[in-house]
Amino acid sequence: MLSRTADHLFWMSRYIERAENLARLLDVTWQMSLVPQSEEAANQSWAAIIALNSLEEAYAAKYSAVNGENVLRFMVSDHDNYASIHSCLRLARENAHAVRGTLTTEMWETMNATWLEAREKSFEQIVNAGIGDYCEWVKLRSSLSRGTTLGTLLQDEAFHFIRLGTLLERADNTARILDVKYHVLRPHGDEGATDFYQWGALLRSLSGFEVYRKVYRDVITPERVADLLILHSDMPRSLRFCLNGVVKNIELVANSHSGETLRRAGQLYSQLRYGRIEDILKEGLHEWLTDFMDCIYLIGDGISKDFLVPMSEAA
Repeated sequence: MLSRTADHLFWMSRYIERAENLARLLDVTWQMSLVPQSEEAANQSWAAIIALNSLEEAYAAKYSAVNGENVLRFMVSDHDNYASIHSCLRLARENAHAVRGTLTTEMWETMNATWLEAREKSFEQIVNAGIGDYCEWVKLRSSLSRGTTLGTLLQDEAFHFIRLGTLLERADNTARILDVKYHVLRPHGDEGATDFYQWGALLRSLSGFEVYRKVYRDVITPERVADLLILHSDMPRSLRFCLNGVVKNIELVANSHSGETLRRAGQLYSQLRYGRIEDILKEGLHEWLTDFMDCIYLIGDGISKDFLVPMSEAA
């Protein structure tokens, strides 16, 4: 497969997954903002979204204050913000269009219809209809895109690069959501109704609430939430599940240059497979997740250099 084609497929899947995960992060932050709390505490949660996406400078250039309305406008529909949901859906469609002949008809129609509908939605229309409803729409369109891929595309190299992009992006975003929300919630730990609601909202943002109930059948605790989202092998959005898929798909497309990237991915997966949540929390969850996200970036950079268009050239 031509590296340029593989590059478009890889980034197409990353952008659609990024849009979904950003919708999940905004949705859970919005839900938590409705819980009685100080204005300062609520704004800290919104500021964390900007910080986690390294957009402080771009945000400050447009807004003087950090609050829910400004952050939502910036991260949902801002055409100039490359990391907004609007931009992610546009870039996903542009990458899909570039490799139209590689995709199935169902995949292209799904991607194209998603963008055509998204570009007609103004921020005011989104707010009036409900932020939660919009986030659910983004998640539904992402799931539809993933379903048509799994159900219609030949499982050849094109499929493996799409899965690589999806799983790598999902691992990065799960780590980001857990990092920002764990430390907002952890200090409270009062096990009261508000605390239960907030931890439940975090799990729902990653489609993990029902999974948690099946696995633990007990009250929600911070340590178990971290264990589920980091180390559980059968949780589709856990870091371990994602890295297992990354390793398998790198092996399936491996070439003479990809040995170091495969080694790096395998090493990170081994830490997750044989790690214990007690050791991770003892080290410090924020520090561990920061190291994890650095490793994910290096793996993505290695994939670009080994198979695709190098990130520096693409930029």
